[in-house]
Amino acid sequence: MSLETTFSNARVLITGHTGFKGAWLSAWLISLGAKVCGYSRDIPTTPSLFELSGLAGEIEHHIGDVRDLEKLSGVIQTFRPDFVFHLAAQAIVSVSYDDPLETITSNVIGTAHVMEALRKVDWPCHAVIITSDKCYDNVEWVWGYRETDALGGKDIYSGSKGAAELIFRSYFHSFFQGKNHSVRLATARAGNVIGGGDWAANRIVADCIRAWGAGKTVEIRSPAATRPWQHVLEPLSGYLTLAEALSLSDRLNGQSYNFGPRAEQNRTVVDLIGSLGKIWQLEEGLAPYEVTGNIPFHEASLLKLNCDKALLDLNWEANLKYEECADMTGSWYRRVLKGKEQALSVTLEQIASFTRFARDRELVWTADR
Repeated sequence: MSLETTFSNARVLITGHTGFKGAWLSAWLISLGAKVCGYSRDIPTTPSLFELSGLAGEIEHHIGDVRDLEKLSGVIQTFRPDFVFHLAAQAIVSVSYDDPLETITSNVIGTAHVMEALRKVDWPCHAVIITSDKCYDNVEWVWGYRETDALGGKDIYSGSKGAAELIFRSYFHSFFQGKNHSVRLATARAGNVIGGGDWAANRIVADCIRAWGAGKTVEIRSPAATRPWQHVLEPLSGYLTLAEALSLSDRLNGQSYNFGPRAEQNRTVVDLIGSLGKIWQLEEGLAPYEVTGNIPFHEASLLKLNCDKALLDLNWEANLKYEECADMTGSWYRRVLKGKEQALSVTLEQIASFTRFARDRELVWTADR
């Protein structure tokens, strides 16, 4: 089997398809020949990758809240997906401080509703429930968290992701365990991602592009903070590989998997800004950034994932080098915003390049299995 074989003509439902990751996943699945159905509450940003790419015309597009169980169940029962990817969530840490109940209901109750809707499915279906690396009780140790480490969270967003994992676990053991149910499912945990088409608030790449596009200097909070930067296609390749594995065997049913970048991806915020600034081709005399003392909420200084389980069970490993990740991100914005190229064409071209890099490196998840 291969991703092309698995998803060609497959019926795939994505919750949160209008978001940054959801739009990239929709585009990738379209390129694989899947029949995609999306379910999202709204278009979360203006502009958005979803709208710029014209994805509403490429898929079955539904506006609906995952907290509306009746509507969500109705879409699932009507579309009858072979695969489900649950990405719908309140995904911005800063928003969780402004509106904690919105975050909790979206991320916890929303996940419970997806699990409840899947409980009523009576045809073969394979679901990947996406949470976050922030589901772990982060004590900022230097080694990566494993899937068996404690869940938790010192802020509302992290707590909501830990709670979503607990909801998944309790639903799985109550209703999906064993071979009698037609649904196989697993959770996927990944960290913050970068890539073209992200315009969310309080994200460094989006903040840079907004500021530089207006001829302004971007304000940053923590220039020396390091992050394991990864392109959005890295975890998406993991989600697709996990879904394929679920369709082939019940061995992974109920499991959880980390998907993260190569260890050498850690760079400072300033390093990333420098890389993006060169690719964007900043106008002469414009300072790329200035440091502000405004730190409105707690940010973890270190959070790493151990992805050995994904390598062992799925033969999955990260693909891009840091320079490739930064180049793909910066060049998407330059080509679409400055070069006026079609967003969907650039997106699909980068998906093809990402896959080609992986095949050239003989990564197992790209090959026929």
